[in-house]
Amino acid sequence: MTDDPLESLRRLCLALPETTERLSHGEPTWFIRDRKTFVTYADHHHDDRLAFWCAAPPGVQEALVAQDPERFFRPPYVGHRGWLGVYLDVPQDWDEIAEIVTEAYRVVAPARLAALLK
Repeated sequence: MTDDPLESLRRLCLALPETTERLSHGEPTWFIRDRKTFVTYADHHHDDRLAFWCAAPPGVQEALVAQDPERFFRPPYVGHRGWLGVYLDVPQDWDEIAEIVTEAYRVVAPARLAALLK
């Protein structure tokens, strides 16, 4: 991965099937089939932290936030739907971030596209 968290996140998201990127609410956001959001960048959008928000399987948000609140949080607007916030202004394991992004994709993607993932 690069030193630029946006570029690293972009590379992970765009490597997934039928994924596109465009600005949404002023932030880079990744969509499946240009319709369904699965990850959005948060460059100090609602606070002074660099992060991203993503879809997550049921219970994952609560577990990760409880386990490591320095790295994970409940994002505004979408947190009540189980979305996960991941801080990017702290040291991160990019292999773990890749897993989180892939799971976000699986949560949102149609079954045919999700089945294409390893």
